[in-house]
Amino acid sequence: MFLAGLFTSAYGFFIEPALRLRVKRRRINPANWSGGPLKIAVLADIHMGEPYVTLDRLRQIVTRTNALGADLIVILGDLEAGHRFVTARVSMEETAKVLADLSAPMGVQAILGNHDWWHDRAAQARGGGPNRIAEHLRAAGVPVLQNRAIRLGEGAASGPFWLAGLDDQLAIGVGHMEFRGLDDLPGTMAQITDDAPAILLAHEPDIFPDVPDRFCLTLSGHTHGGQVRLFGYSPVVPSKFGNRYAYGHVREGARDLIVSGGIGCSIIPVRFGVVPEITLVEIGA
Repeated sequence: MFLAGLFTSAYGFFIEPALRLRVKRRRINPANWSGGPLKIAVLADIHMGEPYVTLDRLRQIVTRTNALGADLIVILGDLEAGHRFVTARVSMEETAKVLADLSAPMGVQAILGNHDWWHDRAAQARGGGPNRIAEHLRAAGVPVLQNRAIRLGEGAASGPFWLAGLDDQLAIGVGHMEFRGLDDLPGTMAQITDDAPAILLAHEPDIFPDVPDRFCLTLSGHTHGGQVRLFGYSPVVPSKFGNRYAYGHVREGARDLIVSGGIGCSIIPVRFGVVPEITLVEIGA
């Protein structure tokens, strides 16, 4: 029993979070998707910080993501490590430069997560942007969608569609464990000007009950699948809905949600049963 416990601890703290990486494929046919096949590679919750996610490991992730042949690559926020066991910080400027090597025919689009705002002390003091990590990404050539919708896919097999990215729902601290979001779903929707299908990027999945049927698919991260997941259940999930939106594919009515397990760790550097993943979403395949 002692040896089993020792092995389990070593695996959860050192092997799964630092050494393992998989591609998790999600094939879906959203009810409101009227276009052709579309492949989206999703990178979520990278949480850069040694010894778990180094620049070399990020380069490996970028290379493997590019090799998937996705039409579009999206980054769902939380670039900096969110736990106290980081042995050395990783430069966000250098991180952005490595992410700039991501390549797909429809490009790369990013949104911000809660840690991208929480780690920006100047933005917290201002109560809003500009955001330091967003500026690094844009300087490196990676667009960041902050309550913005763009039209993609003209002339592609998928046909045209809208990609909307929300700003973070927990961006600004206003008290002990109280946060004010900078997300604007109605304002983002107002930028969609035709009937082409729409996909929403939202770091936290908790917004999903409020997402209208206009969006056939929502892509989220944030939960890390609970970081510890056994038999489809996560004991601790950073969501007011518990396991409802902890991980994977959720369909409610005519809307689909996919929550990526992400790459890194938050609070404590442990992953058990939630292997770090690049999520490959195949629509209409």
